[in-house]
Amino acid sequence: QLQLVESGGGLVQPGGSLRLSCAPSGSTLAIAWFRQAPGKEREGVSCASANGRTTDYVDSVKGRFTISRDSVKSTTYLEMNDLKPEDTGTYYCSFIHACYGFPWKQFGSWGQGTQVTVSS
Repeated sequence: QLQLVESGGGLVQPGGSLRLSCAPSGSTLAIAWFRQAPGKEREGVSCASANGRTTDYVDSVKGRFTISRDSVKSTTYLEMNDLKPEDTGTYYCSFIHACYGFPWKQFGSWGQGTQVTVSS
Protein backbone atom coordinates (compact mmCIF):
# COMPACT_ATOMS: atom_id res chain seq x y z
CA GLN A 1 0.00 0.00 0.00
CA LEU A 2 1.29 3.40 -0.96
CA GLN A 3 2.54 5.31 2.07
CA LEU A 4 2.39 9.06 2.02
CA VAL A 5 5.14 11.00 3.77
CA GLU A 6 4.56 14.44 5.25
CA SER A 7 7.26 17.05 5.78
CA GLY A 8 7.82 20.75 6.29
CA GLY A 9 6.56 21.28 9.80
CA GLY A 10 8.35 23.33 12.43
CA LEU A 11 8.16 26.00 15.06
CA VAL A 12 6.88 29.37 13.90
CA GLN A 13 5.72 32.55 15.57
CA PRO A 14 2.11 33.71 15.29
CA GLY A 15 1.60 35.39 11.94
CA GLY A 16 4.31 33.31 10.32
CA SER A 17 4.16 30.89 7.41
CA LEU A 18 5.02 27.30 6.62
CA ARG A 19 4.66 25.07 3.61
CA LEU A 20 3.93 21.40 4.17
CA SER A 21 4.62 18.72 1.59
CA CYS A 22 3.03 15.31 1.06
CA ALA A 23 4.48 12.73 -1.32
CA PRO A 24 4.05 10.70 -3.40
CA SER A 25 0.50 11.99 -3.93
CA GLY A 26 0.18 11.03 -7.62
CA SER A 27 -2.63 12.49 -9.70
CA THR A 28 -5.45 9.94 -9.68
CA LEU A 29 -6.89 10.22 -6.18
CA ALA A 30 -8.36 13.05 -4.15
CA ILE A 31 -6.25 14.00 -1.17
CA ALA A 32 -6.65 15.91 2.05
CA TRP A 33 -4.68 17.41 4.88
CA PHE A 34 -5.79 16.62 8.41
CA ARG A 35 -4.45 17.81 11.75
CA GLN A 36 -4.60 16.65 15.33
CA ALA A 37 -4.06 19.00 18.24
CA PRO A 38 -3.06 17.63 21.64
CA GLY A 39 -6.08 16.14 23.39
CA LYS A 40 -8.33 16.63 20.38
CA GLU A 41 -9.65 14.45 17.59
CA ARG A 42 -8.10 14.54 14.15
CA GLU A 43 -9.91 16.98 11.86
CA GLY A 44 -9.91 17.68 8.16
CA VAL A 45 -8.24 20.94 7.14
CA SER A 46 -8.19 21.06 3.34
CA CYS A 47 -8.73 18.79 0.36
CA ALA A 48 -8.08 18.74 -3.36
CA SER A 49 -9.56 16.68 -6.15
CA ALA A 50 -7.40 14.34 -8.21
CA ASN A 51 -6.62 17.05 -10.77
CA GLY A 52 -6.36 19.75 -8.12
CA ARG A 53 -9.04 21.94 -9.67
CA THR A 54 -11.53 21.45 -6.85
CA THR A 55 -10.42 22.42 -3.37
CA ASP A 56 -12.10 22.88 -0.03
CA TYR A 57 -11.14 24.22 3.36
CA VAL A 58 -12.46 24.08 6.87
CA ASP A 59 -13.79 27.51 7.87
CA SER A 60 -11.04 28.17 10.41
CA VAL A 61 -8.31 28.19 7.74
CA LYS A 62 -10.12 29.77 4.79
CA GLY A 63 -8.17 32.71 3.42
CA ARG A 64 -4.99 31.63 5.21
CA PHE A 65 -4.20 28.14 3.86
CA THR A 66 -3.84 27.05 0.24
CA ILE A 67 -3.67 23.47 -1.00
CA SER A 68 -2.05 22.67 -4.32
CA ARG A 69 -0.85 19.65 -6.26
CA ASP A 70 2.18 19.17 -8.50
CA SER A 71 1.59 16.07 -10.62
CA VAL A 72 5.11 16.14 -12.04
CA LYS A 73 6.66 16.03 -8.60
CA SER A 74 3.82 13.85 -7.29
CA THR A 75 3.57 16.17 -4.32
CA THR A 76 0.72 17.95 -2.59
CA TYR A 77 1.43 21.13 -0.68
CA LEU A 78 -0.29 23.05 2.07
CA GLU A 79 0.78 26.67 2.15
CA MET A 80 -0.08 28.08 5.58
CA ASN A 81 0.01 31.82 6.19
CA ASP A 82 -0.92 34.00 9.15
CA LEU A 83 -0.52 31.04 11.45
CA LYS A 84 -2.25 31.12 14.82
CA PRO A 85 -1.55 29.20 18.04
CA GLU A 86 -4.72 27.19 17.42
CA ASP A 87 -3.13 25.83 14.23
CA THR A 88 -0.67 23.89 16.38
CA GLY A 89 -0.82 20.15 15.89
CA THR A 90 0.43 17.19 13.93
CA TYR A 91 -0.49 17.46 10.26
CA TYR A 92 -1.22 14.40 8.15
CA CYS A 93 -2.09 13.88 4.52
CA SER A 94 -4.23 11.06 3.25
CA PHE A 95 -6.14 9.96 0.21
CA ILE A 96 -9.88 10.50 0.43
CA HIS A 97 -12.82 9.23 -1.57
CA ALA A 98 -13.80 12.69 -2.82
CA CYS A 99 -13.18 16.35 -2.11
CA TYR A 100 -16.77 17.17 -1.19
CA GLY A 101 -19.21 16.19 1.51
CA PHE A 102 -17.34 17.17 4.67
CA PRO A 103 -16.17 15.27 6.65
CA TRP A 104 -14.03 13.81 3.92
CA LYS A 105 -13.82 10.03 3.94
CA GLN A 106 -10.21 9.01 4.40
CA PHE A 107 -8.85 5.61 3.45
CA GLY A 108 -5.55 3.83 3.88
CA SER A 109 -3.14 4.04 6.77
CA TRP A 110 -1.91 7.23 8.39
CA GLY A 111 1.68 8.33 8.08
CA GLN A 112 3.79 9.76 10.86
CA GLY A 113 2.70 13.31 10.18
CA THR A 114 4.66 16.51 10.58
CA GLN A 115 4.52 18.68 13.69
CA VAL A 116 3.49 22.32 13.44
CA THR A 117 3.92 24.49 16.51
CA VAL A 118 2.80 28.11 16.51
CA SER A 119 4.12 29.91 19.53
CA SER A 120 5.89 33.09 20.51
